[in-house]
Amino acid sequence: METLKQMFKSNIREYGMVIALVSIVLFFEIVSNGVLLQPLNVTNLIQQNSYILVLAIGMLLVIVAFQIDLSVGSMAAFVGAISAILMVDNHFGVVPGILISLLIGGLAGAFQGYWVAYFKIPGFIVTLAGMLIFRGLTMTALEGQSKGPYPELFQKMSNGFVPDILGGTTIHITTLVVGVILTLIYIYIELDHRKAKQEYNFDVIPMQFLVAKLVFVGVAINWFMYLLASYKGIPNVLILLFILIVFYTFITTKTVVGRHIYALGGNEKAAKLSGVKTKRIVFWVFVNMGVLAALSGLVFAARLNAATPKAGTGFELDAIAACFIGGASTAGGIGVVMGAIIGGLVMGVMNNGMSLIGVTIDMQQTIKGLVLLLAVAFDIYTKSKQS
Repeated sequence: METLKQMFKSNIREYGMVIALVSIVLFFEIVSNGVLLQPLNVTNLIQQNSYILVLAIGMLLVIVAFQIDLSVGSMAAFVGAISAILMVDNHFGVVPGILISLLIGGLAGAFQGYWVAYFKIPGFIVTLAGMLIFRGLTMTALEGQSKGPYPELFQKMSNGFVPDILGGTTIHITTLVVGVILTLIYIYIELDHRKAKQEYNFDVIPMQFLVAKLVFVGVAINWFMYLLASYKGIPNVLILLFILIVFYTFITTKTVVGRHIYALGGNEKAAKLSGVKTKRIVFWVFVNMGVLAALSGLVFAARLNAATPKAGTGFELDAIAACFIGGASTAGGIGVVMGAIIGGLVMGVMNNGMSLIGVTIDMQQTIKGLVLLLAVAFDIYTKSKQS
């Protein structure tokens, strides 16, 4: 029991938010009379929150670097408008249209990052100005009207599904097989990680706890895949999210660049004295945020099958809330990619669950605000206990 308590204390952010997510899911599953976890609704949850989760990944790096970006919602809307002008008005191919849109997002991020990194203007001010600039450019580009429809191939980025190559009829067999493969990969990674720790005489959790963790996660993965298989299978946008999660988890945990971002957020002066090129890191963090904001805008436009002047409204607040709810520190230097994803899912499940049980939009905003406040208070409390 002492070991279990010690494990929870040392990983309180990670385990706390997983427990919170599971509790919220169970609560809304009960009060919605089982509607929340219907296969169709689970698929809708993924598709409806995918663009926020994409933003949350980029926002995590910004927050870890002790910065903030308030412009991502407007930037997503602006890139969506550009993509519509390219693909709808000028009949660009889908691939060139996406690449040009991502490039424009990167340039927009570079514009803001330059002012923050090299002119030392606070990110709050620069991105607040960016929020107004890109929103104005969106309205100008679209002339106040929506543009659509997009080519069918582009729509599939957000609304399409992975085909069942194994020929399932009533259930998507390929999705079930993918679930088993992911479970085996996860078990291998956990066992390999444990073995590596033991070789260097690091502390590891008792084998019975590891087995319990593997069983819990394995059951969760396959149950989730079964729900998807019961509808149309794996949404294309889930593949995109999976690639982003794996890539950015690798960047933040296994590369020098990732360590430099965390060092910068933890203590900028110490990082600079240690040889970290802090200005360059800040600049590229904003460039990366611009690219992911552009990708989020494309996913949202594909979901709606139109670029709209009001697209992206409030996206920045949802992305920031996802990061803080997922355990990112307001002081920088702390946060993980999966934490941001879990935080985004908490927000998404709450939005969906409250809509299912008839909570008004006004009250939904109030509840989300309280959850964000409690999450930050929890972060400050746990940090004070640890120190």
